[in-house]
Amino acid sequence: MRSIVVFCGSSEGNDINILDAAQELGRTLAQQNITLVYGAAKIGVMGSIAQSTLDNEGKVIGVIPEFLKLREVFHPGLTELIITENMHERKLKMHELSDGIITLPGGYGTLEELFEMITWAQLGLHQKPIGILNASGFYDDLLKMLEKMVDKGFLRKENYDMLLVDTSVDGLLQKMNAYNPVPLPKRVKKEQV
Repeated sequence: MRSIVVFCGSSEGNDINILDAAQELGRTLAQQNITLVYGAAKIGVMGSIAQSTLDNEGKVIGVIPEFLKLREVFHPGLTELIITENMHERKLKMHELSDGIITLPGGYGTLEELFEMITWAQLGLHQKPIGILNASGFYDDLLKMLEKMVDKGFLRKENYDMLLVDTSVDGLLQKMNAYNPVPLPKRVKKEQV
């Protein structure tokens, strides 16, 4: 993979292990020459992963909608800053720039981004690996909920299996590099992807 989009919180939260995981991921991306694509913020988990990537001489592309840039929350030292009109364009641009997706802890926005990417994969709109870095067991309850969705017949097992989960950066990246996507449905045309 040449680039990975990371979805995560603009807050720091209250668990230092989550920030440590973000910094380790940033360091590892830089060491493996993988470009970080993220939401451009200088604060929270987002700022932590970006700064760690930059501190280790990695490349960081931030994508931010104009209204957030006006609030001056963007990181001033990015390799590249892309400004979009709105949140939807932001997410689409981040997707276009990436070869894979990783989700770290965050709030509503982080979950929305994760679920839109996994839904697009389920619909056959892309075949990129999607991972959760489950720092401090943050996503344990969500994963149990997804298992319940499978058990109750609302989520197919093969779609559940699209989501790659690990508690370590190296373990998750190995899973993502080894990922074999489910073949695209015949009804999806190549130009739609």
